[in-house]
Amino acid sequence: LSPDEDGICSGRYFSESGLVGLLEQAAELFSTGGLYETVNEVYKIVIPILEAHRDFRKLTLTHSKLQKAFDSIINKVHGQKRMFGTYFRVGFYGSKFGDLDEQEFVYKEPAITKLPEISHRLEGFYGQCFGEDAVEVIKDSAPIDKRKLDPNKAYIQITFVEPYFDEYEMKDRVTYFEKNFNLCRFMYTTPFTMDGRPRGELSEQYKRNTILTTMHAFPYIKTRINVIQKEEFILTPIEVAIEDMQKKTQELTAATNQEPPDAKMLQMVLQGSVGATVNQGPLEVAQVFLAEIPADPKLYRHHNKLRLCFKEFIMR
Repeated sequence: LSPDEDGICSGRYFSESGLVGLLEQAAELFSTGGLYETVNEVYKIVIPILEAHRDFRKLTLTHSKLQKAFDSIINKVHGQKRMFGTYFRVGFYGSKFGDLDEQEFVYKEPAITKLPEISHRLEGFYGQCFGEDAVEVIKDSAPIDKRKLDPNKAYIQITFVEPYFDEYEMKDRVTYFEKNFNLCRFMYTTPFTMDGRPRGELSEQYKRNTILTTMHAFPYIKTRINVIQKEEFILTPIEVAIEDMQKKTQELTAATNQEPPDAKMLQMVLQGSVGATVNQGPLEVAQVFLAEIPADPKLYRHHNKLRLCFKEFIMR
């Protein structure tokens, strides 16, 4: 529908029945797409209109569709995995891209898409545009130094990103659907050391958390959206250790509380957490960061927080 189109206000959609028809069509498409929770939101607009017209036949049909949508949600909660999107940050570098040069986007791909798949697809697409030899995919997520790039080439940097939420947001995002709907902030991490290597010993391992904000929220009518804001946070080695311990505790909690219980999954989590052969596991973290009281008073808070993380981990 375009307001600039002649006669649009006298068209068949510009009426109450036209609105109801479009909303019902939207609800059907949401249901087909597996977004059952949004079906309820659409029918919240439709039902008062049908009630005002005493259209009980349509109300019966509408409520039966709502029941079907709610049944689908219940079935998915009890075991059936829902397939939402996988997200990637794609950055374009090089004068060959024109207006796209130094632009970043978040791409939404089908849920089971792997990084090599989208890399191969974009490399093939832009290879047809500029020539196969002129396109190069940057495989790491480190910041780009344009001075080191070949001006005759087109560079594409692709990074897997995950939806990012502040702590206060998690109170309202309880269900799996809520954690995968209305998404506009994403995060990816880049490990690094001060001497330029991506990885090193625990005591020298830093991490850069990059948070991207998109112009619109996913799901959207397009499968890629511009990045309009970028924030970076540097984690010190002890903060990296705290984050890793918190993640291990969450994985252990999820494995022990899983319904129905999955002994194999629990065994895998335990082996990955406390196995004697695991490099940089909890034992080594404790030996590196908790063996002595830190000399720097600024690290007291992190030292204490890491101790509390170990306490919670052991209680699990």
